[in-house]
Amino acid sequence: MPHSHEHHDPHHHAQQGSHSTPGHGHGHGDHRLAHDAGARRLLIALVILGSFTVVEAVGGYLANSIALLAEAAHMLADSASLAVAVVAIRWGRRPPDGRRTYGHRRYQPLAAFMNGQALLLLTVWVVYEACRRLMSLPHIDGRWMLAIALIGGIANLAAFMALSGARSLNERGARAHVLSDLLGSGAATLAALLILIKGWTAVDPLLSLLVSALILRSAWALTRESADVLLQSVPPGFDVKHIEAELIGHVPGLVDIHDIHVWSMTGERPTITLHACLALGAPGYGVPKLIHERLRERLHVEHTTVQIEEPDSCDTPCGS
Repeated sequence: MPHSHEHHDPHHHAQQGSHSTPGHGHGHGDHRLAHDAGARRLLIALVILGSFTVVEAVGGYLANSIALLAEAAHMLADSASLAVAVVAIRWGRRPPDGRRTYGHRRYQPLAAFMNGQALLLLTVWVVYEACRRLMSLPHIDGRWMLAIALIGGIANLAAFMALSGARSLNERGARAHVLSDLLGSGAATLAALLILIKGWTAVDPLLSLLVSALILRSAWALTRESADVLLQSVPPGFDVKHIEAELIGHVPGLVDIHDIHVWSMTGERPTITLHACLALGAPGYGVPKLIHERLRERLHVEHTTVQIEEPDSCDTPCGS
């Protein structure tokens, strides 16, 4: 059964009080179950997309459709990014070592950042190719285009459903990729119908431009969010001011907190370090654990590192 546990840092600062590090608010069992489920979802999506990438590329070439070729390029990038995501999850299970004391979980936001960059580059290529074709409209085989677009749409929908329940930044990044592919397949299907019924070959590059705008929005959001994690920014939706409100008056003997730093390892739950100042004569034993438990329960904090300070060593004025 999964269980909660806490780690306490054996190191102490003789001059500034004790440094205690309560660990993860949920056990390794929870992490492993979540990672196993995530890896399974990503692997299923990888098999589906990888199988249909070649079909889409050959079909796009035979139909001479930029919409299908763009979709094939996106599916190829998605297959590669899903492979990177699976590797990132497996590497993330490795325990901390002398070089990476936090472990290897940061591979997840790194993979998500790479996915976002790949999407941005592919979008630029699709826009360029669509503009070039608008200036000189080529012949397009609408029947081939429709058949391949429908097959690709079914494959993308299956991959999208396989990634339902995605939680981590890495999985959400993969799902954004697949969603962009699904939009591309829908646009290609609509374009094929218009070409067959109306003979409007210009709709192929025009719809590619529309889908590129939608993909660009998702790619930029993914890149920005993963970059924030890598730059150790405060997780979105988390207000640092809530930390003091939740601790002062609720933890016995605690009169001030400062030097607060908030970030996230993978973009899911925040990690916090802070200095805690105690009232004169207040016992420091057990305070780090109380701080961690309250932040975990009230603000869903994953990991808390607390340095206890006596009133005469506080950087900010403390009450008595």
